[in-house]
Amino acid sequence: MTVGDAGAFAKRDANTELKVELHQALLGLINLSALDTMSRAQIQDEVGDILEEELAKQRHALNSAERRQLTDDVLDELLGLGPLEPLLKDTTITDILVNGHDCVFVERYGQLEPSAVRFKDERHLLRIIQKIVSAVGRRVDESSPLVDARLADGSRVNAVVPPLALDGSLLSIRKFAKVPISLDRLVEIGSVPAQVAEVLKAIVGARLNVLISGGTGSGKTTMLNAMSAFIDERERIVTIEDSAELQLQQAHVARLETRPPNIEGKGEIAQRDLVKNALRMRPDRIIVGEVRAGEAFDMLQAMNTGHDGSMTTVHANNARDSLSRIEQMVGMSGIDIPMRSIRAQISSAIHIVVQVARLADGRRRLLSLSELTGMESDVITMQEIFRFRQTGISQDGSVQGRFEATGIRPRFLDQVMAHGKSLSPDLFRPDASFD
Repeated sequence: MTVGDAGAFAKRDANTELKVELHQALLGLINLSALDTMSRAQIQDEVGDILEEELAKQRHALNSAERRQLTDDVLDELLGLGPLEPLLKDTTITDILVNGHDCVFVERYGQLEPSAVRFKDERHLLRIIQKIVSAVGRRVDESSPLVDARLADGSRVNAVVPPLALDGSLLSIRKFAKVPISLDRLVEIGSVPAQVAEVLKAIVGARLNVLISGGTGSGKTTMLNAMSAFIDERERIVTIEDSAELQLQQAHVARLETRPPNIEGKGEIAQRDLVKNALRMRPDRIIVGEVRAGEAFDMLQAMNTGHDGSMTTVHANNARDSLSRIEQMVGMSGIDIPMRSIRAQISSAIHIVVQVARLADGRRRLLSLSELTGMESDVITMQEIFRFRQTGISQDGSVQGRFEATGIRPRFLDQVMAHGKSLSPDLFRPDASFD
């Protein structure tokens, strides 16, 4: 860190303390209930006058630009999420990671970097966390120190507070784009080849059941959102999530979200309960944000009983591992089923596995598209249709490679044609490769 950087950090810290002091003073001077009926511009005018008086009393030497910035910061403190607001407004930031009140990192373009943003102290950070989680009916304290929540725009939030967090509260925010990323946009940024995007569109249109697999932060939900855009507007979709973050664009969407237990440990509604209930809601397709436990069994049942075109995601490093993960999760349902029966359920329920990953350069990419073809003895058979082959890393650290067809003609082509879609046979030639 340079001397200039150090000065910027020191100044930010001083202004942070002043900002919090002014915010506390404002709470005693204004009518908080009146804020709900006023626009931000009206509040800014009112607060600006009060701030001028308070700053004059304290005799702080600030120029006009610093006063405007301080007014904006106090408004953020009053109406928003305090020091986090500038980061939330920055469209280049995808992740915000708070490691205690004086250590904040952000992710830009797949790379982590430190931020000058600071909280006054641990209490200040805790107050912002409480503000986030209380807005969605959750709580976080010593008796419940872990919480998943979301912001108003759908961004995913996870918080861990002491005593579990040893060096101060931890806050992670996965920001979601204001406008959902489309499949065309994924093609534009190089995450999916245009030719494979056409295949993905046809898969959704043909009502094939899709499992999207990948590691943490690999873009599973982004891919699910992008593919879901091609579901017919006339279909009824039921979405089930732990923390609502799907951004479906269709008009007929019924959204369900799990509920954690209350302070007495009662009232929990798990994903499995919602999947069971969704079957009574006359869905055409069921979309589960992510399967993590016994709800995998109910999801397979839904896929096998007429809810074609359903989709879900799972944490796994490759397509074969994703099926093993589903097996393990079905075992967590508490129902005693022979392993062969579980695998038979999986092979008949899931048609396509889409594997995504975050590469060494931070870019998220589709790595493979595989088709389940049935069972041989006790083994689920699968064939890879497309795959990304890495060829090296350039001097600037970018991963180089190409997407290629394996030369296998997929069995799902017949179903695609039956739904009035068409795909060129040239897409699947063994010498076909796409940049």
